[in-house]
Amino acid sequence: MNINEFLIKRFHISKDKASNMVLENQVFINGVKALQRNDVLKSDHIVVNGEVLQEGRNFTYYAYYKPRGIECTLNAAIENNLLHTLPFGEHVYPVGRLDKESEGLLLLTNDGKLYKDIAFSDNFKEKEYLVEVDKPLTDEAVEQLSSGIVIMGQKTRPARVSMVTEHSFRIILTQGLNRQIRRMCYKLRYEVTMLKRIRITSIELGDLKPGAYRVLTRAEIFD
Repeated sequence: MNINEFLIKRFHISKDKASNMVLENQVFINGVKALQRNDVLKSDHIVVNGEVLQEGRNFTYYAYYKPRGIECTLNAAIENNLLHTLPFGEHVYPVGRLDKESEGLLLLTNDGKLYKDIAFSDNFKEKEYLVEVDKPLTDEAVEQLSSGIVIMGQKTRPARVSMVTEHSFRIILTQGLNRQIRRMCYKLRYEVTMLKRIRITSIELGDLKPGAYRVLTRAEIFD
């Protein structure tokens, strides 16, 4: 919600009163004077007339390169899980799964709102992949990957697909069905030999190496 809505709900006041509180510099968000229509997150520290109304939470965000062969789970009972390979001790969970034989970008966070925003397919958040297959691609195959293929009883959403080499392509999806790209390729009689996620929304894998990570700022996440 925005700061005006926050004030209205907290103080049971009118829109005009809430707006005036902001204009009169009575409201501070993370130590900075609030502006009209500023958005408010659970992680924000909010002070009104010297009174702390919301302590805020310290959310952490990481871009992590999941290596091939690692199960995308925090279940310690499963061999080669994320807990065995993450290079930091904070309790975070992955946003967007990758199967064991796939690699590339995972977002790791303790922010449940971000998880819901990106993980739910109804939000149409883009995820981009680099895919290599076992034999030369045809124009027809690229067209079918783009327009949608029936897997698991449903047709996949249209995707943006472009060839990189004779045996590889980039694909941008807005959904995340179980092993979607592998199933799509299988329907076209291709076997995926390498699958790497290189982007989630505006966050890119960049030059991260397998097993490495970088800290993300809130500005990067919510850009």
